[in-house]
Amino acid sequence: MSGAEGATRAVPFYCPFCGEEDLRPSEAGHGAWECGDCARAFRLSFLGLVARGAAAHRGATPAGAETDHREDREEGTTT
Repeated sequence: MSGAEGATRAVPFYCPFCGEEDLRPSEAGHGAWECGDCARAFRLSFLGLVARGAAAHRGATPAGAETDHREDREEGTTT
């Protein structure tokens, strides 16, 4: 991508810390945002692509799957 195509980026809809929507671009640079509600600043960046199946190798839960640890808590064990 180059020119105007590369300049268009996704905009965050809410603060990752407080969940409010009062966000504005920060003067700190590309991908930096400020939350007007909690006064935190954060940066968004793309890290890269993850190979298919890599999440399974790390023991992660697949996207969209929910885990229920109620049985573990009742027995007094944790995972």
